[in-house]
Amino acid sequence: MMTFLKSNVGFTPLERWEPGCWINVTGPGEEDVRYLTREMKVPDSFLQDIEDVDERSRLEVEDEWTLMILRIPYKVDDSIPFITVPLGFILKEDVVITVCHYRTEMIPDFVLYANRKNLRISCSWDLLFRLFLSSSVWYLKYLKQISAQMGTAERELERSIRNEELQRLLKIEKSLVFFITSLQGNDNLLVRMKNLKSQRRFFDEDLVEDVEIEQRQAQDTVRIYSDILSSTMDAYASVISNNLNIVMKRMTSVSIILMLPTLIASLYGMNVPNSLEKNAWGFAIVILVSILFSVVGYLFFRWRRWL
Repeated sequence: MMTFLKSNVGFTPLERWEPGCWINVTGPGEEDVRYLTREMKVPDSFLQDIEDVDERSRLEVEDEWTLMILRIPYKVDDSIPFITVPLGFILKEDVVITVCHYRTEMIPDFVLYANRKNLRISCSWDLLFRLFLSSSVWYLKYLKQISAQMGTAERELERSIRNEELQRLLKIEKSLVFFITSLQGNDNLLVRMKNLKSQRRFFDEDLVEDVEIEQRQAQDTVRIYSDILSSTMDAYASVISNNLNIVMKRMTSVSIILMLPTLIASLYGMNVPNSLEKNAWGFAIVILVSILFSVVGYLFFRWRRWL
């Protein structure tokens, strides 16, 4: 889907492209790709790079075109709750294009926020840095949801350690790995953007500083959550191992206690002469001796705290 947005006070939708307007493409189809390559003369290699879900954050200049790829968070319903996807910025003089192959929450929310706050976008670089700032804010929003999911899983694990809860923590850990890697790449991209001396005159220094602050906060938060989750997983792994050892120790103790009366019954059950073969109370004596040995064994294991 392709939309044309004119930046004045907030964003105004347009029917067709005008110089300086923002072309936002989400989930591009064949017609959208054809329009970008034929009408706007966008290099086809740029669009192919953005389509790759594993494409890293980077900045590339080809002829008069500038391509920047930013990794943004994306909420999914699959096995991993959150991943990151590439958002491409394609710039050339009065042409501003963003392309993303996934319908994220970030872009619609940014447009609504700009309209609600009557946000003024002075140039394409101003739009780029504001979207960069929005991506950092959405990282923090999703990290709060991850924190809530971690808390829920930990409370369930305190009641009973189940594979489902451990698997949920493993999925969250994968999301945090995606976030850490993408935020590091975005940080490198931000450094390269700041080093573009030819474009420095278009930068709003206060906005760039806000982007850096939010970026650092997102990086610090995701590292803290990752460390907490790693410690939690290690702790529960130790608990599971300790519980297994306790169960095996108790089962071994019970087996030994039950072996004592079995041993006595086996000795007196042999087809050989013994002192009780003609005793009318022989069976009762054997039963009492077996019970006595079992009680002594039980008391001994309780005294050693093996039960």
